[in-house]
Amino acid sequence: MKKPLLVVALGGNALLKRGEPLEADVQRRNIEQAAEAIAALTAEWRVILVHGNGPQVGLLALQNSACDAAAPYPLDILVAETQGMIGYLLQQALQNHLPDVQISMLLTQVEIAVSDPAFLNPTKYIGPVYSPQQARQLAKEQGWTMKADGEYVRRVVPSPLPVHIVEHEAILALTELGHLVICNGGGGIPVIRNQQGQRHGAEAVIDKDLSSALLAT
Repeated sequence: MKKPLLVVALGGNALLKRGEPLEADVQRRNIEQAAEAIAALTAEWRVILVHGNGPQVGLLALQNSACDAAAPYPLDILVAETQGMIGYLLQQALQNHLPDVQISMLLTQVEIAVSDPAFLNPTKYIGPVYSPQQARQLAKEQGWTMKADGEYVRRVVPSPLPVHIVEHEAILALTELGHLVICNGGGGIPVIRNQQGQRHGAEAVIDKDLSSALLAT
């Protein structure tokens, strides 16, 4: 009898606890703990793994803005970069715990609606926390929208609702083959479709919990 499917969503604190430095070794340690727990689930479930990327995509945006040699990359490309980076770390950690299981990491595009009202009201926190003075300076220099996050301030970006997972058939096919699939990273690469059916990246970050719920459905 085939094991039932389980969608697991790793939040930001599972990858990087609040206040921890945005360093690779710190994330490796946290991911190692998460991988141990996820590996145990595979005894009873076929697992599909989704992860957040708020601190990581914000860091990449900050690094991009510091480079004068090229214009900053848009958020859809930065989300794709975080899918590869975090997915690789998760994949390697899980492979070490589950040497007999195929671990597949899939770059995943998620469609959103160009008319989504979230584009007019950015609410999704990304990146590190700043003091109010730092936030004001970044808002002036980068044109970012900043909002309070507890006693600190963080950058916020639009977070439209996910409406369709482009690679959902590939995800299902891999699970049917027994793979543990890492997908929808950071909520998915945000894309919109034009009237001709062509997809283009969007300047947004999709909520990973809403994306996970859509995937589970």
